[in-house]
Amino acid sequence: MAEILPIKAWRYHDSLKDRMEDMISPLFDVVSQKQRQALYENPFNSIHLSVPLGENPALSAKAILENWKNEAVITQDQIPGIYVYYQYFKLPGEEKEFCRKGFIAQIKAYDWHEGVVLRHENTIPKSVNDRVEMLKSTKFQPSPTHGLYEDPMHILEPFMDEAIQDPIYDLEDYQGVREVLAVIHDLPTIKIFLEQIASKSIILADGHHRYEAAIKYRNDMTASNPEHRGDEAYNYHLMYFTNAHSKDLRILPTHRLFTGISLDENDILSKAEDWFNIRKVYDSDEISELILHKQWAFGLVFKDSAYKIRLKPEKFEEFELAIPDVVKSVDLMVLHYFFIEKVMGIKMEEQRFSEKLEYERNLRRCVGRVGEGSADFAVITKEVSMSQVLEVCKSGFMMPQKSTYFYPKTVSGLLFASVDEQEFKFPYQAFRP
Repeated sequence: MAEILPIKAWRYHDSLKDRMEDMISPLFDVVSQKQRQALYENPFNSIHLSVPLGENPALSAKAILENWKNEAVITQDQIPGIYVYYQYFKLPGEEKEFCRKGFIAQIKAYDWHEGVVLRHENTIPKSVNDRVEMLKSTKFQPSPTHGLYEDPMHILEPFMDEAIQDPIYDLEDYQGVREVLAVIHDLPTIKIFLEQIASKSIILADGHHRYEAAIKYRNDMTASNPEHRGDEAYNYHLMYFTNAHSKDLRILPTHRLFTGISLDENDILSKAEDWFNIRKVYDSDEISELILHKQWAFGLVFKDSAYKIRLKPEKFEEFELAIPDVVKSVDLMVLHYFFIEKVMGIKMEEQRFSEKLEYERNLRRCVGRVGEGSADFAVITKEVSMSQVLEVCKSGFMMPQKSTYFYPKTVSGLLFASVDEQEFKFPYQAFRP
Protein backbone atom coordinates (compact mmCIF):
# COMPACT_ATOMS: atom_id res chain seq x y z
CA MET A 1 0.00 0.00 0.00
CA ALA A 2 2.83 2.44 0.82
CA GLU A 3 5.02 3.68 -2.02
CA ILE A 4 8.55 4.63 -0.97
CA LEU A 5 11.59 5.71 -2.99
CA PRO A 6 15.31 6.03 -2.29
CA ILE A 7 16.61 9.59 -1.77
CA LYS A 8 19.01 11.83 -3.65
CA ALA A 9 20.04 13.21 -0.30
CA TRP A 10 21.61 16.56 0.47
CA ARG A 11 24.38 16.22 3.06
CA TYR A 12 27.09 18.36 4.59
CA HIS A 13 30.22 18.59 2.44
CA ASP A 14 32.82 15.92 3.15
CA SER A 15 35.17 18.61 4.48
CA LEU A 16 32.79 18.96 7.46
CA LYS A 17 32.52 15.23 8.12
CA ASP A 18 34.71 15.34 11.24
CA ARG A 19 32.61 18.19 12.66
CA MET A 20 29.20 16.56 12.30
CA GLU A 21 28.53 16.64 16.04
CA ASP A 22 28.53 20.43 15.68
CA MET A 23 26.16 20.32 12.70
CA ILE A 24 23.31 18.15 13.98
CA SER A 25 20.50 19.57 16.11
CA PRO A 26 17.43 18.34 18.02
CA LEU A 27 14.06 18.36 16.31
CA PHE A 28 12.31 21.73 16.41
CA ASP A 29 9.75 20.67 19.04
CA VAL A 30 12.29 19.40 21.57
CA VAL A 31 14.87 22.19 21.43
CA SER A 32 15.20 23.94 24.80
CA GLN A 33 15.96 27.67 24.82
CA LYS A 34 19.50 27.10 26.12
CA GLN A 35 20.18 24.51 23.43
CA ARG A 36 18.92 26.86 20.76
CA GLN A 37 21.15 29.70 21.87
CA ALA A 38 24.23 27.48 21.77
CA LEU A 39 23.37 25.95 18.39
CA TYR A 40 22.59 29.29 16.71
CA GLU A 41 26.14 30.42 17.44
CA ASN A 42 27.35 27.97 14.80
CA PRO A 43 26.41 29.54 11.43
CA PHE A 44 26.30 26.11 9.75
CA ASN A 45 24.31 24.16 12.33
CA SER A 46 21.21 22.52 10.88
CA ILE A 47 18.98 24.38 13.36
CA HIS A 48 19.12 27.34 10.96
CA LEU A 49 17.00 25.26 8.57
CA SER A 50 14.79 23.43 11.06
CA VAL A 51 14.09 26.29 13.53
CA PRO A 52 15.22 29.46 11.71
CA LEU A 53 15.43 32.85 13.36
CA GLY A 54 14.03 36.15 12.09
CA GLU A 55 10.69 37.91 11.80
CA ASN A 56 9.88 35.68 8.84
CA PRO A 57 11.50 32.31 9.64
CA ALA A 58 10.47 30.71 6.33
CA LEU A 59 12.19 33.38 4.27
CA SER A 60 15.21 33.28 6.57
CA ALA A 61 15.54 29.52 6.03
CA LYS A 62 15.24 29.98 2.26
CA ALA A 63 18.07 32.54 2.18
CA ILE A 64 20.32 30.39 4.36
CA LEU A 65 19.61 27.30 2.25
CA GLU A 66 20.47 29.09 -1.00
CA ASN A 67 23.70 30.35 0.51
CA TRP A 68 24.68 26.90 1.76
CA LYS A 69 24.06 25.41 -1.66
CA ASN A 70 26.01 28.15 -3.45
CA GLU A 71 28.94 27.87 -1.03
CA ALA A 72 28.88 24.04 -1.09
CA VAL A 73 28.26 23.83 2.65
CA ILE A 74 25.84 21.08 1.64
CA THR A 75 25.97 19.05 -1.58
CA GLN A 76 23.57 16.61 -3.19
CA ASP A 77 24.26 12.94 -3.80
CA GLN A 78 23.81 12.15 -7.48
CA ILE A 79 22.63 8.57 -6.92
CA PRO A 80 19.57 7.81 -4.77
CA GLY A 81 20.02 5.52 -1.81
CA ILE A 82 18.30 3.98 1.19
CA TYR A 83 19.97 5.45 4.27
CA VAL A 84 20.35 3.03 7.18
CA TYR A 85 20.08 4.80 10.53
CA TYR A 86 20.92 3.14 13.86
CA GLN A 87 20.67 4.78 17.29
CA TYR A 88 22.49 3.20 20.24
CA PHE A 89 21.23 4.37 23.64
CA LYS A 90 20.70 3.63 27.32
CA LEU A 91 17.78 4.58 29.52
CA PRO A 92 18.30 6.35 32.87
CA GLY A 93 19.21 3.89 35.60
CA GLU A 94 19.84 1.02 33.17
CA GLU A 95 23.13 -0.50 32.04
CA LYS A 96 21.77 -2.28 28.97
CA GLU A 97 22.48 -0.63 25.63
CA PHE A 98 19.61 -0.64 23.15
CA CYS A 99 19.82 -0.18 19.39
CA ARG A 100 16.89 1.19 17.43
CA LYS A 101 17.34 0.07 13.84
CA GLY A 102 15.75 1.77 10.87
CA PHE A 103 16.21 3.39 7.49
CA ILE A 104 15.41 6.72 5.85
CA ALA A 105 13.58 6.96 2.53
CA GLN A 106 10.93 9.04 0.77
CA ILE A 107 7.27 8.13 1.10
CA LYS A 108 4.35 9.53 -0.82
CA ALA A 109 2.54 12.04 1.44
CA TYR A 110 -0.69 10.08 1.62
CA ASP A 111 -3.69 11.96 2.96
CA TRP A 112 -5.23 10.53 6.12
CA HIS A 113 -8.39 9.40 4.32
CA GLU A 114 -6.32 7.14 2.03
CA GLY A 115 -5.63 4.88 5.01
CA VAL A 116 -1.98 4.21 4.13
CA VAL A 117 -0.30 6.36 6.77
CA LEU A 118 -2.14 6.05 10.08
CA ARG A 119 -1.98 8.61 12.90
CA HIS A 120 -2.47 7.99 16.59
CA GLU A 121 -2.66 11.49 18.07
CA ASN A 122 -4.09 14.93 17.38
CA THR A 123 -2.06 17.90 16.18
CA ILE A 124 -1.86 21.55 17.18
CA PRO A 125 -2.99 23.67 14.17
CA LYS A 126 -0.48 26.53 14.55
CA SER A 127 2.47 24.14 14.42
CA VAL A 128 1.13 22.64 11.17
CA ASN A 129 0.74 26.06 9.53
CA ASP A 130 4.30 27.05 10.46
CA ARG A 131 5.64 23.88 8.83
CA VAL A 132 3.62 24.46 5.65
CA GLU A 133 5.12 27.93 5.26
CA MET A 134 8.61 26.50 5.68
CA LEU A 135 7.98 23.83 3.07
CA LYS A 136 6.54 26.27 0.54
CA SER A 137 9.44 28.67 0.99
CA THR A 138 12.37 26.23 0.97
CA LYS A 139 11.06 23.12 -0.83
CA PHE A 140 13.37 21.37 1.58
CA GLN A 141 12.96 18.85 4.41
CA PRO A 142 15.57 19.26 7.16
CA SER A 143 14.55 16.22 9.22
CA PRO A 144 12.59 13.00 8.77
CA THR A 145 9.37 12.13 10.51
CA HIS A 146 9.21 8.68 12.13
CA GLY A 147 7.03 5.89 10.77
CA LEU A 148 6.51 2.31 11.94
CA TYR A 149 5.92 -0.73 9.75
CA GLU A 150 4.99 -4.20 10.95
CA ASP A 151 7.36 -7.02 10.01
CA PRO A 152 7.45 -9.84 12.57
CA MET A 153 9.88 -11.76 10.31
CA HIS A 154 12.47 -8.91 10.40
CA ILE A 155 13.23 -9.33 6.70
CA LEU A 156 15.03 -6.00 6.21
CA GLU A 157 17.27 -6.10 9.30
CA PRO A 158 20.02 -8.31 7.78
CA PHE A 159 20.48 -5.85 4.91
CA MET A 160 20.64 -2.95 7.36
CA ASP A 161 23.06 -4.80 9.65
CA GLU A 162 25.40 -5.35 6.72
CA ALA A 163 25.26 -1.74 5.52
CA ILE A 164 25.87 -0.24 8.97
CA GLN A 165 29.29 -1.93 9.06
CA ASP A 166 30.51 0.79 6.67
CA PRO A 167 29.10 4.01 8.16
CA ILE A 168 29.14 7.49 6.68
CA TYR A 169 28.83 9.02 10.16
CA ASP A 170 29.34 7.62 13.65
CA LEU A 171 28.91 10.26 16.34
CA GLU A 172 27.32 11.18 19.68
CA ASP A 173 24.36 13.55 19.84
CA TYR A 174 22.95 15.97 22.42
CA GLN A 175 21.06 13.12 24.15
CA GLY A 176 24.21 11.04 24.61
CA VAL A 177 22.91 8.76 21.87
CA ARG A 178 25.32 7.21 19.38
CA GLU A 179 24.08 8.09 15.90
CA VAL A 180 25.26 5.93 12.99
CA LEU A 181 24.31 6.50 9.34
CA ALA A 182 25.13 4.33 6.32
CA VAL A 183 23.77 4.07 2.78
CA ILE A 184 22.61 1.29 0.43
CA HIS A 185 23.04 1.98 -3.29
CA ASP A 186 22.69 -1.61 -4.51
CA LEU A 187 19.68 -1.67 -6.84
CA PRO A 188 18.44 -5.24 -6.10
CA THR A 189 18.63 -4.56 -2.35
CA ILE A 190 16.75 -1.26 -2.68
CA LYS A 191 14.05 -3.11 -4.62
CA ILE A 192 13.61 -5.47 -1.66
CA PHE A 193 13.01 -2.50 0.65
CA LEU A 194 10.42 -1.05 -1.74
CA GLU A 195 8.71 -4.43 -2.13
CA GLN A 196 8.47 -5.02 1.62
CA ILE A 197 7.00 -1.60 2.40
CA ALA A 198 4.64 -1.66 -0.60
CA SER A 199 2.48 -4.27 1.12
CA LYS A 200 2.17 -2.38 4.42
CA SER A 201 0.47 0.55 6.06
CA ILE A 202 2.65 2.96 8.03
CA ILE A 203 1.93 4.06 11.58
CA LEU A 204 3.12 7.60 12.19
CA ALA A 205 5.12 7.51 15.42
CA ASP A 206 6.58 11.02 15.52
CA GLY A 207 6.29 14.17 13.44
CA HIS A 208 2.52 14.47 13.05
CA HIS A 209 2.76 18.22 12.43
CA ARG A 210 5.47 17.92 9.75
CA TYR A 211 3.65 15.06 8.04
CA GLU A 212 0.34 16.94 8.07
CA ALA A 213 2.17 19.93 6.58
CA ALA A 214 3.47 17.64 3.79
CA ILE A 215 -0.11 16.53 3.07
CA LYS A 216 -1.31 20.12 2.83
CA TYR A 217 1.63 21.08 0.61
CA ARG A 218 0.97 18.12 -1.69
CA ASN A 219 -2.74 18.97 -1.91
CA ASP A 220 -2.05 22.65 -2.63
CA MET A 221 0.49 21.81 -5.33
CA THR A 222 -1.80 19.20 -6.88
CA ALA A 223 -4.67 21.70 -7.07
CA SER A 224 -2.45 24.26 -8.81
CA ASN A 225 -1.01 21.77 -11.33
CA PRO A 226 -3.49 20.84 -14.09
CA GLU A 227 -0.99 18.27 -15.44
CA HIS A 228 -0.52 16.52 -12.09
CA ARG A 229 0.79 12.95 -12.58
CA GLY A 230 1.45 11.84 -9.03
CA ASP A 231 5.20 11.33 -9.34
CA GLU A 232 6.27 14.96 -8.95
CA ALA A 233 8.66 15.91 -6.16
CA TYR A 234 5.96 17.62 -4.10
CA ASN A 235 4.22 14.27 -3.64
CA TYR A 236 6.98 12.89 -1.43
CA HIS A 237 8.02 13.22 2.17
CA LEU A 238 11.18 12.33 4.13
CA MET A 239 10.60 9.56 6.69
CA TYR A 240 12.60 7.34 9.05
CA PHE A 241 11.15 3.80 9.20
CA THR A 242 11.47 1.34 12.07
CA ASN A 243 9.96 -2.06 12.62
CA ALA A 244 7.10 -1.93 15.16
CA HIS A 245 8.09 -5.45 16.23
CA SER A 246 11.58 -4.37 17.28
CA LYS A 247 12.35 -5.13 20.94
CA ASP A 248 14.31 -1.87 21.23
CA LEU A 249 11.47 0.57 20.53
CA ARG A 250 10.92 2.80 23.55
CA ILE A 251 8.08 5.22 24.33
CA LEU A 252 8.45 7.74 27.17
CA PRO A 253 5.67 9.80 28.82
CA THR A 254 4.79 13.45 28.16
CA HIS A 255 3.51 15.33 31.20
CA ARG A 256 0.92 18.13 31.27
CA LEU A 257 1.47 21.62 32.72
CA PHE A 258 -1.32 24.09 33.49
CA THR A 259 -0.95 27.88 33.55
CA GLY A 260 -3.39 30.75 33.99
CA ILE A 261 -5.83 28.58 35.98
CA SER A 262 -8.50 30.38 38.03
CA LEU A 263 -9.11 27.41 40.37
CA ASP A 264 -6.89 27.00 43.42
CA GLU A 265 -5.58 23.70 44.76
CA ASN A 266 -8.53 23.07 47.08
CA ASP A 267 -11.03 23.77 44.30
CA ILE A 268 -9.27 21.34 41.96
CA LEU A 269 -9.08 18.58 44.56
CA SER A 270 -12.72 19.11 45.53
CA LYS A 271 -13.89 18.77 41.94
CA ALA A 272 -11.54 15.87 41.26
CA GLU A 273 -13.00 13.89 44.20
CA ASP A 274 -16.17 13.33 42.16
CA TRP A 275 -14.19 11.32 39.61
CA PHE A 276 -10.92 10.19 41.17
CA ASN A 277 -9.60 8.47 44.26
CA ILE A 278 -7.03 10.87 45.71
CA ARG A 279 -4.04 10.01 47.89
CA LYS A 280 -1.56 12.54 49.25
CA VAL A 281 2.10 11.90 48.35
CA TYR A 282 4.83 13.24 50.62
CA ASP A 283 7.64 13.10 48.07
CA SER A 284 6.88 14.13 44.48
CA ASP A 285 9.94 12.14 43.33
CA GLU A 286 8.00 8.96 44.14
CA ILE A 287 5.01 9.73 41.90
CA SER A 288 6.31 7.97 38.79
CA GLU A 289 6.76 4.74 40.72
CA LEU A 290 3.39 5.05 42.48
CA ILE A 291 1.45 5.31 39.21
CA LEU A 292 3.54 2.75 37.29
CA HIS A 293 1.46 -0.27 36.17
CA LYS A 294 -1.68 1.33 37.66
CA GLN A 295 -4.43 1.81 35.10
CA TRP A 296 -5.85 5.36 34.90
CA ALA A 297 -3.48 6.66 37.59
CA PHE A 298 -1.69 10.03 37.45
CA GLY A 299 0.38 12.33 39.62
CA LEU A 300 -0.87 15.78 40.56
CA VAL A 301 1.89 18.20 41.59
CA PHE A 302 1.35 21.62 43.15
CA LYS A 303 4.03 23.96 44.50
CA ASP A 304 3.98 22.61 48.06
CA SER A 305 2.08 19.33 47.72
CA ALA A 306 1.58 16.30 45.52
CA TYR A 307 -1.10 13.63 45.06
CA LYS A 308 -1.73 10.36 43.29
CA ILE A 309 -5.12 10.39 41.57
CA ARG A 310 -6.79 7.35 40.00
CA LEU A 311 -10.11 7.24 38.16
CA LYS A 312 -12.83 5.48 40.11
CA PRO A 313 -13.56 2.31 38.09
CA GLU A 314 -17.33 2.87 38.08
CA LYS A 315 -16.84 6.36 36.60
CA PHE A 316 -15.42 4.87 33.41
CA GLU A 317 -18.99 3.95 32.47
CA GLU A 318 -19.73 7.68 32.23
CA PHE A 319 -17.28 8.10 29.34
CA GLU A 320 -19.72 9.62 26.85
CA LEU A 321 -17.54 10.03 23.76
CA ALA A 322 -18.58 7.91 20.77
CA ILE A 323 -15.24 6.14 20.40
CA PRO A 324 -14.20 2.47 20.71
CA ASP A 325 -13.34 1.08 24.14
CA VAL A 326 -9.79 0.40 22.99
CA VAL A 327 -9.33 4.16 22.64
CA LYS A 328 -11.34 5.13 25.72
CA SER A 329 -9.24 2.91 27.96
CA VAL A 330 -5.93 4.62 27.07
CA ASP A 331 -4.67 6.46 30.15
CA LEU A 332 -4.21 9.78 28.37
CA MET A 333 -7.71 9.66 26.91
CA VAL A 334 -9.05 9.14 30.43
CA LEU A 335 -6.92 12.05 31.66
CA HIS A 336 -8.07 14.45 28.95
CA TYR A 337 -11.74 13.52 29.31
CA PHE A 338 -12.26 13.08 33.04
CA PHE A 339 -9.65 15.47 34.43
CA ILE A 340 -8.96 18.15 31.84
CA GLU A 341 -12.58 18.41 30.63
CA LYS A 342 -14.69 17.39 33.62
CA VAL A 343 -12.52 18.79 36.42
CA MET A 344 -10.68 21.68 34.72
CA GLY A 345 -13.53 22.63 32.38
CA ILE A 346 -11.49 22.64 29.16
CA LYS A 347 -13.57 20.78 26.59
CA MET A 348 -11.97 18.05 24.51
CA GLU A 349 -12.44 19.92 21.25
CA GLU A 350 -10.81 23.05 22.72
CA GLN A 351 -7.76 21.40 24.29
CA ARG A 352 -5.61 21.49 21.16
CA PHE A 353 -5.98 25.27 21.06
CA SER A 354 -5.84 26.00 24.79
CA GLU A 355 -3.11 28.33 26.03
CA LYS A 356 -3.63 26.99 29.55
CA LEU A 357 -2.18 23.61 28.64
CA GLU A 358 1.51 22.91 27.97
CA TYR A 359 3.54 19.73 27.48
CA GLU A 360 6.84 18.69 29.06
CA ARG A 361 8.70 15.43 28.57
CA ASN A 362 11.35 15.95 31.25
CA LEU A 363 9.93 15.07 34.68
CA ARG A 364 12.43 17.13 36.66
CA ARG A 365 11.89 20.18 34.45
CA CYS A 366 8.14 19.69 34.72
CA VAL A 367 8.14 19.65 38.53
CA GLY A 368 10.65 22.51 38.51
CA ARG A 369 8.28 24.70 36.50
CA VAL A 370 5.66 24.28 39.23
CA GLY A 371 8.19 24.92 42.00
CA GLU A 372 9.42 28.15 40.45
CA GLY A 373 5.88 29.38 39.83
CA SER A 374 5.95 29.50 36.02
CA ALA A 375 3.20 26.84 35.99
CA ASP A 376 0.25 26.49 38.37
CA PHE A 377 0.43 22.70 38.64
CA ALA A 378 1.38 19.60 36.67
CA VAL A 379 -0.13 16.24 35.87
CA ILE A 380 2.45 13.44 35.73
CA THR A 381 1.68 10.67 33.23
CA LYS A 382 3.21 7.35 32.22
CA GLU A 383 4.09 5.99 28.80
CA VAL A 384 1.63 4.54 26.32
CA SER A 385 2.46 0.96 25.29
CA MET A 386 3.41 0.06 21.73
CA SER A 387 0.46 -2.33 21.55
CA GLN A 388 -1.93 0.50 22.44
CA VAL A 389 -0.45 2.74 19.75
CA LEU A 390 -1.01 0.02 17.15
CA GLU A 391 -4.57 -0.67 18.37
CA VAL A 392 -5.54 3.00 18.33
CA CYS A 393 -4.12 3.51 14.83
CA LYS A 394 -6.00 0.52 13.46
CA SER A 395 -9.23 1.71 15.07
CA GLY A 396 -9.20 4.86 12.91
CA PHE A 397 -9.42 7.08 15.99
CA MET A 398 -6.79 9.21 17.75
CA MET A 399 -5.37 9.86 21.18
CA PRO A 400 -4.91 13.42 22.49
CA GLN A 401 -2.04 15.55 21.20
CA LYS A 402 1.45 14.82 22.59
CA SER A 403 0.47 11.32 23.71
CA THR A 404 3.70 9.57 22.83
CA TYR A 405 7.39 10.38 22.99
CA PHE A 406 9.36 7.83 21.04
CA TYR A 407 12.90 7.76 22.41
CA PRO A 408 15.46 8.56 21.24
CA LYS A 409 14.44 11.39 18.95
CA THR A 410 15.92 11.47 15.48
CA VAL A 411 18.19 14.44 14.82
CA SER A 412 18.30 17.06 12.08
CA GLY A 413 21.38 17.41 9.93
CA LEU A 414 22.47 13.89 9.08
CA LEU A 415 20.80 14.30 5.72
CA PHE A 416 18.22 16.51 4.02
CA ALA A 417 15.70 15.93 1.22
CA SER A 418 14.55 18.30 -1.49
CA VAL A 419 11.09 18.50 -3.05
CA ASP A 420 12.32 20.89 -5.72
CA GLU A 421 11.55 19.19 -9.03
CA GLN A 422 14.98 19.80 -10.58
CA GLU A 423 16.79 18.36 -7.56
CA PHE A 424 14.37 15.45 -7.21
CA LYS A 425 14.46 14.17 -10.80
CA PHE A 426 15.76 10.64 -11.42
CA PRO A 427 14.58 7.56 -13.36
CA TYR A 428 13.08 6.00 -10.22
CA GLN A 429 11.30 3.34 -12.29
CA ALA A 430 14.57 1.38 -12.16
CA PHE A 431 14.00 0.83 -8.43
CA ARG A 432 10.33 -0.02 -8.52
CA PRO A 433 9.39 -3.68 -8.07
